[in-house]
This record gives sequence, C-alpha cells and structure tokens, in this order.
Amino acid sequence: MKSPSTLKFVLAAGALGFSFAGAAQAQETIKIGSVLSATGPASFLGEPEDKTLRLYVDKINEAGGINGKKIELVVYDDGGDANKARTFATRLVEDDEVVAMVGGTTTGTTMAMIPVFQDAEVPFISLAGAIEVVDPVREYVFKTPHTDKMACEKIFEDLKKRNLTKIGMISGTDGFGASMRAQCIKVAPNYGMEIAIDESYGPRDSDMTAQLTKIKNTPGVQAVVNPGFGQGPAIVTRNYAQLGMTGTPLYQSHGVASKSFIELAGPAAEGVRLPAAALLVGDKLPENDPQKKVVTDYKQTYESATKQPVSTFGGHAYDGLFILVEAMKRANSTDPQKIRDEIEKTKGFVGTGGIVTMSPTDHLGLDLSAFRMLEIKNGDWNLAQSGS
Repeated sequence: MKSPSTLKFVLAAGALGFSFAGAAQAQETIKIGSVLSATGPASFLGEPEDKTLRLYVDKINEAGGINGKKIELVVYDDGGDANKARTFATRLVEDDEVVAMVGGTTTGTTMAMIPVFQDAEVPFISLAGAIEVVDPVREYVFKTPHTDKMACEKIFEDLKKRNLTKIGMISGTDGFGASMRAQCIKVAPNYGMEIAIDESYGPRDSDMTAQLTKIKNTPGVQAVVNPGFGQGPAIVTRNYAQLGMTGTPLYQSHGVASKSFIELAGPAAEGVRLPAAALLVGDKLPENDPQKKVVTDYKQTYESATKQPVSTFGGHAYDGLFILVEAMKRANSTDPQKIRDEIEKTKGFVGTGGIVTMSPTDHLGLDLSAFRMLEIKNGDWNLAQSGS
C-alpha cells in the first residue's frame, strides 16, 4: 500500500500530466462551450440550436478552422433546468476551460449561467429572448435573438396601423412570458395601447378557456396578445378558435417562431400574427434584401442536413456562432478578453436575425427593423400586409 506522501506525489504527477496534455490540446484546438435545452419542455428551441452548432462547426473545421485551428465544441444538455445549466456552465469554465460560450436556450437557464461566465471573464453569447439578458449591459454577456421588449413594440406598432388600441393580454408565467408581459405593460402607453384585461397561465396548464372567456367578455377588446413560448401559445390559439374569437386578431410572440407552433395549433393558427426574423420568409424577401442570401443559404443547408423545417431558434445559434468566429478571426487570439472585445466591436454583421452592430452600451446590436411582422396563411408564414 502506498504511503500518504507517495499517494500525494502520484496524484500531483497525474494532475501535472493532465494539465500538460490539456495545454497541448488547447494549442491544437479552440474550445467553445454550449449549454442547450436539447431535451425537455424547451426542446423545440434547443434541438435546432444544437443541430445548427454541430453542423456549422463541422463545416468550419472542414474549411480549415479559425486561423488554422480547429474548433472543439463541448455541448451539455440542461433539459430546461436552470440548476443543471449553472452546473454545466461551471464545468465548462473549470474543467473544459472553454474560451467562449454560445448557448443558453431559455431566459431562465441563461440567467442562471450569467454569474458563472461573468466571474470567469469568459464571453457568453446567449440564445434567449428576454431583454434582461442584456439590460443592464454586462461586460461578458451578449445575445442574438430580438428582445421581448422589441416584440411588444413591433406588435403595438402593427396594432396602431390597424387602428386597434384596446387589447386583452394572456401571458405564460415562464421566465420569457413573464418578462415580455412586463415589457408590454411598460411600453403600451408609448403606442396609445390600453390593456383592458390581463390574464395568465402556468407552463403545465392544458386549457386556457376560462382566461380567454374573461377576455372575450371584456367590453371593447379589439385584439389579444399572448406573450409566451412552448405549448402554451398553441393551446391558447386552439381555445381562442373554439370560443369563436377569430374575429378578434390574435398576436403571438417570436417565442413560437417555428413550424411546430403551426402544427400544434392546427387550423386555428390561420390569421395569427407575430414578429419574427426574416429567416421564416426568406423565399418571399425581395432580391435586394441584404439578408436574403444568408437566410436562404442557412435554410437550404439546415433542411438538407436535418430533413426538418428551419426555425428562427436554430438561426439564433447560427448568428451566435458566426459572430463569435468572426470576432476570433479579428482578435487572432484565443484570449477570452480579446475575443470579448472583438464581439463588442461587431459591426454590420448580416445574420438570420438581422444586421448586427454592437457597442459598449448595446450587446444585442439589432433595432426594430430586424423584426418582420408575419401572418400565418394556409399553414405557412407570410409577410403581413401593413395596416390590413
């Protein structure tokens, strides 16, 4: 049996050997981390993100990597659990020693991970929707999706064009739904909107008829707005049709911008409007639209590789990865601080979500023009006709 001192020596030697091997590997590859909700209730978001990252990391490596170095992608699946997300974030920093992170499928998991990457000074590009991810600005935290505040503004802008000013709101109590609800209440007066009734539902609720009946019976309600993601908005849409409310326009958020929402909601989705990225209507964009080539190329590549319809959520991962890759190329370094600085200098990046220009005071880099107002017609996405 080894003495305690001998055992300590063996362990130390093993640790040194491991660190030497890790250092050698670090010189050969660039480690990028990702924590995604590839399974669980948010899998319709996380799965396309996961597939997108793996698909394009392989393509980048086949083309020679970043400045001659291959990317090593380290991915963990948090199943939508914020506590697991934080544990995996710590593992990425302490054990995997990643130089940057692209992930964070939901607002809840993202907010749980932010302190880990902030403390470790590792740049984190989130794929979550809520404005609280980047407001207030944190030095090492960025994001690619449009914010919930922008979604409220785009919806209210469209309602105003249609001369609809009195709305009923029904929101999910999940992190994104609650955050967007708060943002809608905050910006409503700027657009002359009156929220006549404000209802909510839980993430496991399977019937929202009671809440929608209250909205239906509220005098003067001209439109319904539903902040939320997951199956909840599809249930709201079906119940809304069952109650014969289709004469009252229904607006969803960009949190349901995938074909799975249309499939879940079925015929009830007809006429529903929502703000979303140009990606969903790439083939309907004019030829001179600067995003057309990017979104049609991504759509073709993704659908050819996965045999599944494209969603804006995979697009968020595409944008996050390539914002990071371009920043690394400019930095010509794997130093997290230098990478962070170059992410913040991103200017005129044409992505699936819009044209991104970041700054020290803006870690999103998108304005309201990056959102397109869509309407579901004949089971597909279409650009909504302004004012109609």
